[in-house]
Amino acid sequence: MKNLPAPNLKNPVHLLAFGFGSGCAPVAPGTFGTLMAVLLYLPLSLLPLVPYLLVLALVILSGIWLCGQTSRDLGVHDHGGIVWDEFAGFFVTMIAAPSGWQWIVTGFLLFRLFDIWKPWPIRVLDRRVGGGLGIVVDDLLAGVYALLVLQLMYRYPPW
Repeated sequence: MKNLPAPNLKNPVHLLAFGFGSGCAPVAPGTFGTLMAVLLYLPLSLLPLVPYLLVLALVILSGIWLCGQTSRDLGVHDHGGIVWDEFAGFFVTMIAAPSGWQWIVTGFLLFRLFDIWKPWPIRVLDRRVGGGLGIVVDDLLAGVYALLVLQLMYRYPPW
């Protein structure tokens, strides 16, 4: 991440916002952040739906603050290394996901696709909403799109 300020990973807020350091990857930090989210998802996937949704709400609400604070500290809106929003978006993708590695991989690929592609209205929100909410909201919506496609693929398999 050329010419961007580095986080202070000794600061717990930066450490979390940068996905336990996964966002410090020199290339594709969002992808590395999502890979870290997959690792965190594995134990979360064992939770019943309601506790999973409660954890997700905590991830989203804390993420708005963590991402906003880190962004302010570094003086860069939506620094590429801030990947807590990828955690939230991937966890949205995986709400009530079927079990099995094929669904985790499919959810990962779908989330990355929508997060990178940013179809309407994701791109609009990404440009117009500021602060921590602006950092997180586009990933949440990418997660919703990925969730819908994942569930449709499960219910109506293309094979």
